[in-house]
Amino acid sequence: MKILVVEDEYAISQVLKAYLQKVDYEVVQAYDGDEAIEKFHEYYPDLVLLDVMLPNKDGWEILKEIRKESNCPVIMLTALGDVNYRLEGLNSGADDYISKPFVADEVVARVKAVLRRSQADSDNPVKRFGGLEVNLKAHEVTVNGKAISLTPRDLSVLLFLAEYPNQTFTRDQLIEQIWGWDYDGSDRAVDLAIKRIRKALKDWPSSEGEIKTLRGLGYQLSVYKK
Repeated sequence: MKILVVEDEYAISQVLKAYLQKVDYEVVQAYDGDEAIEKFHEYYPDLVLLDVMLPNKDGWEILKEIRKESNCPVIMLTALGDVNYRLEGLNSGADDYISKPFVADEVVARVKAVLRRSQADSDNPVKRFGGLEVNLKAHEVTVNGKAISLTPRDLSVLLFLAEYPNQTFTRDQLIEQIWGWDYDGSDRAVDLAIKRIRKALKDWPSSEGEIKTLRGLGYQLSVYKK
């Protein structure tokens, strides 16, 4: 397994490298935002340990770039303790979050846990939420065994929400993930996509879940029964 450590403080990066190599992970290091993207494309890591405060590009920008093209697990590292930063990272697609100062053994344990979860997800790309079944790899959706027809864009929205059930995403986050950062249309496109998805899922029992609007926050695929 290959781990990309993106950390601008050399001493911290070296400690992480030593502990990860001790348990037989291969480690690639990057020390700023531009180098992080270059190394990600060059080495195709199995997981990224990503510091938030970096030269050139910060961790949020790097995370967004990674998520546009990959579901590679990302663990955010930051000295920022505010819960809002943690929520921003998780809602932007981070898989875990570790606050500094940290114990290196804990980081290794988190890396192992996230990789195990990622492997389980890749082995079973089908998400089942009661009567709703979403195949993330085949890009197929069924409700009570009946195939659901959606436009490619609407399907991408549903697949993304299904990949992160019970997590809330703002319109801007969904636009960045689905439409792309260079989209210059109205954010009403998200509302209209959600409206069409809800119509397509009309036969999914409300007791099992729904596409929920959290006023002032965004949208989530709320799951009530597995």
